Amino acid sequence: MKATQRLVDANGLRFRVIQAGPQDGMLVLLLHGFPEGALCWRHQIGALAQAGYRVWAPDQRGYGESARPAGVRNYRLPLLAADAFALIDAAGAVSAHVIAHDWGGAVAWWMAQARPDRVESLAILNCPHPAVMRRAVLTNPRQMLRSWYMAFFQLPRLPEALLGARDGALLARGLRTSGRRAGAGAGGGAGGGRPAFTAAELDEYRRDWRRPGALRAMIDWYRALRYPLRMGGRVGAAAAPKIQPRTLLLWGRRDRALGAELAQPTLARCAVGRLVLLDDASHWLQHEEPERVNAALLAHLAG
Repeated sequence: MKATQRLVDANGLRFRVIQAGPQDGMLVLLLHGFPEGALCWRHQIGALAQAGYRVWAPDQRGYGESARPAGVRNYRLPLLAADAFALIDAAGAVSAHVIAHDWGGAVAWWMAQARPDRVESLAILNCPHPAVMRRAVLTNPRQMLRSWYMAFFQLPRLPEALLGARDGALLARGLRTSGRRAGAGAGGGAGGGRPAFTAAELDEYRRDWRRPGALRAMIDWYRALRYPLRMGGRVGAAAAPKIQPRTLLLWGRRDRALGAELAQPTLARCAVGRLVLLDDASHWLQHEEPERVNAALLAHLAG
């Protein structure tokens, strides 16, 4: 089923949205993470649309062809979640199934905590609950080391200069070496087999990273972590209510940035949750094992 790209106005900003599937299908909102954009869902969009779902995959604020408001405060989680709710409104829907990866997962956790009535179900790929992540970076030495880049991104200007050098060569190399698509043959990388990212895919990402202000806006998502998050009390508090929408947690065990030990504590934060561990997948599991990921997502959406 053919996908189209449209510019959609929501929450006072303009977003590029990849759309597919029947107009009368239940809305599925796909939220990407760092440093990809909506194209990270290229293996999922068609499968979801063919199953009868109406699929919207936006470039979130700061990414790709979407708006890039200036200032770190414009990338706080409540605003990112407000964008997602506004996109649901723009689709003419009351609620949506939300599927999210990495930073998109942080947005999705916030959505489900703030407005569970607007989230039909939740599927999170390799992103811990915010309270679990906060505890891990404060108490887990291994996770502290894995999260070194989050501290580096707090520096002014240097991260953009380093990641933007030679048209994003370092960032592209990080993607290329940290993930491998499962398949025939052995070799380096996270799971053996073919590269998770083709040269053509990386070229598309690099084109987006070269857009004026793009890298700064993308990194400002991390810088905005310096601002306290409050939602009827601190979002990381132990007493925060459990996530109510039915939740699927998919986790690649070979993730170099987020340890698999974060998965079970995250599942414990969900009122109704299921965990699927992919032993040979890394952080980029929707690229590496698209068939398994798609099957799990479709079964989850079907209830």
